[in-house]
Amino acid sequence: MAFPLLTLTAAIPAVGAVATAAVPAGRRTAAKWLALAFSLATLALAAVQLVRFDPDAKGPFQLTESHAWIADFGVRYELGVDGIAVVLIALAALLIPFIMLAGWHDADPQESGSSRWRPTQGFFALILMVEAMVVISFEATDVFLFYIFFEAMLIPMYFLIGGFGDGAAGNGDAGAAAQRSYAAVKFLLYNLVGGLIMLAAVIGLYAVTADQLGSGTFSLQEIVQARAAGKLDIATTTERALFLGFFFAFAVKAPLWPLHTWLPNAMGEATAPVAVLITAVVDKVGTFAMLRFCLQLFPEASKWATPVIVVLALISILYGALLAVGQRDIKRLVAYASISHFGFIVLGIFAMTSQGQSGATLYMVNHGISTAALMLVAGFLISRRGSRLIADYGGVQKVAPVLAGTFLVGGLATLSLPGLAPFVSEFLVLVGTFSRYPAAGIVATLGIVLAALYVLVLYQRTMTGPVKEEVRGMPDLRARELAVVAPLIALLLVLGVYPKPVTEILDPAVRHTMSQVHQADPKPDVNDVEAAK
Repeated sequence: MAFPLLTLTAAIPAVGAVATAAVPAGRRTAAKWLALAFSLATLALAAVQLVRFDPDAKGPFQLTESHAWIADFGVRYELGVDGIAVVLIALAALLIPFIMLAGWHDADPQESGSSRWRPTQGFFALILMVEAMVVISFEATDVFLFYIFFEAMLIPMYFLIGGFGDGAAGNGDAGAAAQRSYAAVKFLLYNLVGGLIMLAAVIGLYAVTADQLGSGTFSLQEIVQARAAGKLDIATTTERALFLGFFFAFAVKAPLWPLHTWLPNAMGEATAPVAVLITAVVDKVGTFAMLRFCLQLFPEASKWATPVIVVLALISILYGALLAVGQRDIKRLVAYASISHFGFIVLGIFAMTSQGQSGATLYMVNHGISTAALMLVAGFLISRRGSRLIADYGGVQKVAPVLAGTFLVGGLATLSLPGLAPFVSEFLVLVGTFSRYPAAGIVATLGIVLAALYVLVLYQRTMTGPVKEEVRGMPDLRARELAVVAPLIALLLVLGVYPKPVTEILDPAVRHTMSQVHQADPKPDVNDVEAAK
C-alpha cells in the first residue's frame, strides 16, 4: 500500500503519549481530553483497518508494509495483518478509551498531606504508549521487530503498576506502596526472564536461516515460504529448542500455569483500569503470538509439545477457578478467573482443530470485553467503599441497583452464560477439544462449573443480603461510569447472539494456521456414526 495505515495506527497513540506528557502540570483536564482524543483517533484507524480488510483475499497478510531497517542483520520493518491481528487491534483500540474514562480521576493529585504524588499527564501518556506497542506487536511480521515491542511494553506497564497502584489496599500509604512496588517488580522480572529466553531463540533462528539460506532473516513470511519450498530444513532437536524459547516467553505473558504468579499481584495492586489493560489487552499478545509465531515457525515442534501444553492448559483452567473460589479480594478473584480463561484459550489453540482455534481466537475478544466490564464495575464499587475485601460489602443491590445489575451481567459473561459473548467461544473450544482429546474436554468442563460457583458466590456476598452500614448511602453509577459500562454490556449481548461478523474475519486466518501446521480436523468414527443410526 502507498498509504502506511498500519504504521499510522501505531504511531498515533505514540505521538499522543508524547503530547499528553508535555501538557503543563496545571492543565490536568486538558491532558485527559487530549489523551482521549488520540485514543479515539486510533480507534477510527482500527475501524478503517477492519473496513479495508478482505477476509476472502488470498495470502496470509494484508495492508502490508516492508522497508529495510538493519540490512546487515536481515532486520526489516515489516508489518501486516491477518484476520486475528486486525480483530485484536480493534479490541485494543476499543478498550483504551473506556479504560481512560474509567480511570478519569485515578491519577488526580491526592489531598494535601498525602505522600502519594500521581501525575495525571504521566498516567494517560503511559496508557497511550502501551497501546502503541501492543498495536505494533499485533502488526509485526518480522520476528525481531516483534520482539523489540514485545519487551518494550514492559517499561510503561511497570510504571503503571508501581506508580499508579490501587489506593484501596487498606494498610496505609507506606504498606500500599510496598505492595505496588513488589507487584511491579515481580511483573517485570517474570516477563524479562521470558523475554531473554526468547531472545536466545530469536538469535538461534537467525543463525539457522543464515546457515541454510546464505543470509539470515527474521521475516516470518520468508521463513515460512523457505520451509514450504524445502530450502530451509531445521533439525528436529533445534526446532524443538527454538519452539520452547518462544513458547516460554508467550506462556509468561499469557499467563499459563505455572508461570502465572505475577498476574494476581499485578492486577490486585493496579487500579482497575490498569488491571483491565493488563489482562484484556497486553496479555492477549502472548496467546496471539502462539498462533502467529510458535505454530507457523515451528509446526513439528508445536505438534510434539501439544500433549504437555494441553495438560498445562487444563491445570490453568482448574487451578485458576479453584483459587478464584477461595478469594477474599474482589480484584484477585477476577485475576484468578482470567488465568482459568487463558487456560481455555491455550487449550483451544493447541487442540489443533478448526473449531478449537476459532473458539480460542474469538475467546480472546470476548474475554477482553467481559473482563473489562466486570473489572471496571468492580473498580467503581471499590472506589466507593475504599476496600477490595468481599466481606466488607453486602446489600449493594438495594442502594445501587444499576451498579449491581451491571456487575451481575459482567459476572454472568465471565461464567459464559448462554446468550452472552463468551459462551460461543467457550463452546467452540470445548467442541474442538472433544473431537481430538475427549478426556481433556471432559476435564475442561469442570472449569465451567467452578466459574458458576465463584461468580455467583461473589455476587451473593457483595450485592445481596442485609445492607451493611458502610455501604448505606452508596451512590449508583454516574453518567461517566454508565458511558463506560453500557457499550461493553451491549457488545456482550450482540456478540452473544450474533458473532458471525467477527468469526467471518477470524476463520480464514485460523484455516491458514491449521494448514501451516499440517493439521486437519479429526474425521468422525464410522462405527460411532453407524451405532448412532
